[in-house]
Amino acid sequence: MTQDNQNKTNLFGLGNKNEAFAKYFMCQSYLNGLVNDNQIDVNVSNVTFEPGCRNNWHIHHQGYQLLLVTSGEGWYQEEGHSARALKPGDVVVTHDGVKHWHGAQKDSWFSHVAITKGTPEWLEAVSEDWYQQLGE
Repeated sequence: MTQDNQNKTNLFGLGNKNEAFAKYFMCQSYLNGLVNDNQIDVNVSNVTFEPGCRNNWHIHHQGYQLLLVTSGEGWYQEEGHSARALKPGDVVVTHDGVKHWHGAQKDSWFSHVAITKGTPEWLEAVSEDWYQQLGE
């Protein structure tokens, strides 16, 4: 998916460069907070990844994460399992304590709505060599 197509199909908007979490992402991501209510105990955000962008391995503690794929093509992987290709309409449920990562495929922009409860523990980056072999 090209950037022009991404901008047209991104239901919730690109948002701003994801500076707050940049050290946990390979390449550029964008973040658009969708629910800003202190009485809600979950974070709901649209996250957009440029081609090749992905986040580090991480774990959600005392909670979970739901990913609702809205545009582009991406990857999701839990530790000990093969990477799963993602496309619009896919839903990913990550339970408390599960080590995982997610991000764009090499040649596509990618967006998902992330519904997250709990505290993330950020871990190591996804290996560049291993990532480049996905989908081959």
